[in-house]
Amino acid sequence: MSEPDEAAGLAVLLEDDIIFGRIPPGARLVEDALMARYGRTRHAVRQALLELERKAIISRERNVGATVRSYTWEQVLQIYQVREFLQRQAALMIRLPADDELLTRLETLNGAVAQEGQRGHLRGVHESNDAFHLALFGACGNPSLVGSIAHYMALSLPVRATTLADPAALAVSLRQHAMMISLWQDTDNWALAQLCVEHVQPSKQDYLARAPGLTTADPNKPHARPRRRASTMEMRP
Repeated sequence: MSEPDEAAGLAVLLEDDIIFGRIPPGARLVEDALMARYGRTRHAVRQALLELERKAIISRERNVGATVRSYTWEQVLQIYQVREFLQRQAALMIRLPADDELLTRLETLNGAVAQEGQRGHLRGVHESNDAFHLALFGACGNPSLVGSIAHYMALSLPVRATTLADPAALAVSLRQHAMMISLWQDTDNWALAQLCVEHVQPSKQDYLARAPGLTTADPNKPHARPRRRASTMEMRP
């Protein structure tokens, strides 16, 4: 395997371990520990970390090194406020009812999400799920808006990916996808927009509920929380 291929493959493995919760938010990513865990060279580890930093999945701090990105309560709320605004606007701009070709594409993508979930292939679930949403919002006809949606989907990946690994949460997501497809055959853009906003709430609430140091369950009342002390490669089975 060439060095670029080795680094690219490691970036995918490490990303999966992070976004699906096997390496928790705030964990330090030490090169020697990564080399031992994945059996890769130091060069491949460094290149993989650079790729994940580019994707905003990890961050680097002086005197700390690379750590899995950990959002504060306020950051999660702010990211989701923008994400909800963008998705609502795109849904309102979609011309309804949609044509048969678009409906068939969405049904195919939603079927792929379900199939990958049945196989237990979390990477496939994640990729098919993102493809479904980008195809849906792509129908708004504004590439700049869709690009912004994709950016905030990427920013929220550490927040939302763990729910895709939960069969019950995935089942709810698939039912809501089916409802979106049904609404595409109607003319009620407001109902579609509201569903697109409601669809992202479970992952947000789940992340906030698991975040340490919270004093309230009300997601509309942000509270500062203590910075989590970085652990070194805290792994979950």
